[in-house]
Amino acid sequence: MRKNLGSIPAVFPMPVLMVAAYDENGKVNVMNAAWGTMCDMDMIALFISEGHKTSKNIHTSRAFTVSLADREHMAVADYFGMVSGNRVPDKFEKSGCHAEKSAFVNAPVLTDFPVTMECELSQIIKTENFHAVIGKIKNVSADEKVLSENGKIDPLKLNALIFDQFRNGYYVSGEKAGQAYSEGKNI
Repeated sequence: MRKNLGSIPAVFPMPVLMVAAYDENGKVNVMNAAWGTMCDMDMIALFISEGHKTSKNIHTSRAFTVSLADREHMAVADYFGMVSGNRVPDKFEKSGCHAEKSAFVNAPVLTDFPVTMECELSQIIKTENFHAVIGKIKNVSADEKVLSENGKIDPLKLNALIFDQFRNGYYVSGEKAGQAYSEGKNI
């Protein structure tokens, strides 16, 4: 039997994304965003409020990075979601994280997180209902510890965090259940 739960955010899993950008003075700011997804092979869409400090910085710098949060950095990833850069100007410094300037875009690469997409601002879409930042991915950098023997990112080594909107929990991606574009061939 099914039970009606009303209107709730029910997409699972949601990524735990660290979105970083420089402000007008070259200072790093980072936010935790779960509402983001790929929208083309080299494009990412972030549905983030226009009022976030990071959103303002993206408008100014025209670039940003998106890092995948992992189990090892769960506490700092959560901190980036709990604390506003609008209220705590030294939020990044307090986190203890490290960043270096991207060689591809005018944005910081968070070196503590294992995978980072380095993006150039492509478009901002504002409607009555949402504010979307669309970025063109210029480069993806990854820590060698999360790469497989063939040089590709290994999801099992990544330990990527997944956000659970139902109970506000963090989970880690794990076991491979099947092979895409193969499992359905017998139907």
